[in-house]
Amino acid sequence: MSQYNKLVFPLSPEREIELTSAPGAFTPTGTTRLLIEAVQQRISKPVSLLDLGCGIGVVGLALHLHGLVKPPIFASDLSESAVSCSDINFKRYECLSDVRKGSLFGPWSGHKFDVIVDDISGIASEIAEVSPWFQGVPCEAGKDGTSLVVEIIREASQYLNNDGRLFFPVISLSNVDILLETANKCFDTVERVAHQEWPLPEELKQHMPLLERLSDEGSIKLNQKFGMVLWYTEIYCASNKHI
Repeated sequence: MSQYNKLVFPLSPEREIELTSAPGAFTPTGTTRLLIEAVQQRISKPVSLLDLGCGIGVVGLALHLHGLVKPPIFASDLSESAVSCSDINFKRYECLSDVRKGSLFGPWSGHKFDVIVDDISGIASEIAEVSPWFQGVPCEAGKDGTSLVVEIIREASQYLNNDGRLFFPVISLSNVDILLETANKCFDTVERVAHQEWPLPEELKQHMPLLERLSDEGSIKLNQKFGMVLWYTEIYCASNKHI
């Protein structure tokens, strides 16, 4: 790999962890932090965990360092850079891991997990192209940002143990209604476990005609409050009943 970068991620108010990143690997965002916190609050003991769309491995690593993962951490990403960075980051913290390259559930045929945490891209592709989040990282989530997450939701039950749970973010820069409709069809229980509003980044304010068009088409949802344009992230936990 031609270039490594270092970044610091706040594990808690008292502790930061150092992470290796590289071009082509998705780096943590506010949604990543919200996802970690939501899962952390709802797991009370170590579980077998799949970090799906792991990026540089921060979700699985953070949950491991909080004592919530049965080793090894299972993680996968389509990006070769992401897989390499995850390997480095897990080894730095002496975290036993099984990191694989591949698309969605492709690397995990025959495996089942207690918890699947999905952090795969879920925003409208036209927004991803001009956003500050996907620098050099492809986003193939489709015009309304739902194609990848919908596929994950539909297939997740095959990879969950009895009473297993899928945690996934819903971002209002995608078609929220389609994602939640799909989740409610595929799972017995779909619970919103976190919600956070964010001001629109400066990079996106320059593209308001695009955002307004997508909003009018129903592909995204935007809110206006106190003179600001806001978008939001929600984290959902989906599960099935087993008798």
